[in-house]
Amino acid sequence: MRRSAAALVAAIALAAGLSGCETATPYQPMAHGTKVWGGFTDQRIEPDRYRVTFQGNSVTSRKTVETYLLYRAAELTTAQGYDWFEAAERHTDRSVETYVEGDPFFYWHPYWRFYGGFRHHAFGGWSGWGPWWGDPFWGPDFDVQTIERYEASIEIVMHHGPKPAGDARAFDAHAVVANLGPTIVRPS
Repeated sequence: MRRSAAALVAAIALAAGLSGCETATPYQPMAHGTKVWGGFTDQRIEPDRYRVTFQGNSVTSRKTVETYLLYRAAELTTAQGYDWFEAAERHTDRSVETYVEGDPFFYWHPYWRFYGGFRHHAFGGWSGWGPWWGDPFWGPDFDVQTIERYEASIEIVMHHGPKPAGDARAFDAHAVVANLGPTIVRPS
């Protein structure tokens, strides 16, 4: 494996290891100063119509974001005194951002090879040097990190009485709260 490929693999492994320290977004309102980034927001549009969103951080799965969104919609519906809600509009967006720190364009720079003897290798051998490289033995210093986040939104219309049978966009709010409630992780 070439040094540049080895450096890239090491950078990705380091980023994956550090992301393991972060925890998934719990079910919480979106607010500044929370321990873990992300959460839900809701906006009243009409007396019986709301827009609800849930944003997860980089370690929150799409399934979790969509589950928390439905749970929040059902929780809001029961809190307003309604029995069921209709999903008038529903979206899940995925954002991917890649950050490169350091010098990823080291391929364009001059490079000289030389016999390093015992200086750089335990058993001697060839090495290289370039004017824009960090360490002449290990090569360029750069880090690549990709961050993926999900945000789901739903516009709901709330209703009283029994949910109409056969409508795939209609949700019994009490049943959603009862069924999804055990899977909800709240902040510690």
